[in-house]
Amino acid sequence: MLGRGRTGSGKTLAFGLPVLARLARCDAPTRPSRPRALVLLPTRELAGQVRDALAPLTTALGLEQTVVYGGVGQRPQEQALRRGVDLLIACPGRLEDLIGQGLVDLNRVEVTVLDEADHMSDLGFLPAVRRLLRRTPSGTQRLLFSATLDSEVDRVVKEFLHEPVTHSVDRASEPVPDMTHHVFTVRKDDRTAVVQELAGGRGRTMFFTRTKHAARRLSRQLTSAGIPAAELHGNLSQGARDRNLGLFRDGDVRVLVATDIAARGIHVDDVALVVHVDPPAEHKAYLHRSGRTARAGAAGDVVTLVPPEQRDEVAKLTRKAGIKPRSADVGPGAHVITDLVGEAAPRVSAEERAATTQTRSQSQSRPESRPNQGSGSGSGNGSGRPRRRGGRGGRAGGSGTGGGRSGSSSGASSARAGAGSGRRSR
Repeated sequence: MLGRGRTGSGKTLAFGLPVLARLARCDAPTRPSRPRALVLLPTRELAGQVRDALAPLTTALGLEQTVVYGGVGQRPQEQALRRGVDLLIACPGRLEDLIGQGLVDLNRVEVTVLDEADHMSDLGFLPAVRRLLRRTPSGTQRLLFSATLDSEVDRVVKEFLHEPVTHSVDRASEPVPDMTHHVFTVRKDDRTAVVQELAGGRGRTMFFTRTKHAARRLSRQLTSAGIPAAELHGNLSQGARDRNLGLFRDGDVRVLVATDIAARGIHVDDVALVVHVDPPAEHKAYLHRSGRTARAGAAGDVVTLVPPEQRDEVAKLTRKAGIKPRSADVGPGAHVITDLVGEAAPRVSAEERAATTQTRSQSQSRPESRPNQGSGSGSGNGSGRPRRRGGRGGRAGGSGTGGGRSGSSSGASSARAGAGSGRRSR
């Protein structure tokens, strides 16, 4: 099956629910290192997010899920695989490494899902994806989900999907109804002040830059100006990326400055404003970045900051993206910024930031009263409940899964009341 829908339309549950329902109907036992379902994804962040989204369901159904990706230690992933796995969520590179070491066998896979297939193509992962699919039994079900279905994906479709049914929620380029686009032309001398005003509201805001260096520099500039911000880019370790995304998701910081690593798959509730500090290189990146707001029926705004000399380029980009933005020449104190951001949040002094950091470090160092649910490097059963080993009749209660859910939406819910409260109502 081929599935297409714009970002934020619910593709994860669209494949996750039927896959888990199929696994739950079968009496096959959970076996070490031999999953019955496989989900392939392009990035670690997306893999972790899919794990978190499906974890409550796998727990309720008594299924075991494990996530594997690179950039973190392999040992916890090995241990989780040996404990038994029904659903394996993986990035292609680490999965091939584990197969090469004899730690994973895909000959038991009944259904395979390729998520964000076009992004895997952009990153050069499709040769590895084809090798992995050849290791799964022929005649099993394969599902390909993506926001766009480009020609580069056709080779995978023709080789592995037999007479696929296509389900398209909407055209990939169709604008999101509740997303309002703005293009602000800003002079170089005004740029820093305008960025700080856009970041200074009480709601959650994501800023996108083209380079890792620019993301780091901007996040530190905002923090020094009293607007705590986290950064997310490829130069960070996986632990730092998880930690910074968790700070943003849980409401400890209201601003996340990221490269295109966060343009796809990352879901954080109540992001009311996305700002393209640097306009993206092409329209697909614009749509994916912008899709971090106005998700699941919510409203949101997208702002692109443009130097006067780049106006024509950005106009071409927005036309290709199929949007008609509201354009304005903007400087510090402009009413259009106040309308977007609402009431400014109080600036945070260096002393307050230090005190907050110390308090957070102390709380994290306290021993947990509940059982450890694992780290982001792997996922297994941290609940202590029995696993399903001999079919559904022998299951004594569900088994815990989603180890490493510290960045899940449970922490974010406490911050939602403040997030977006200063924005205009829509």
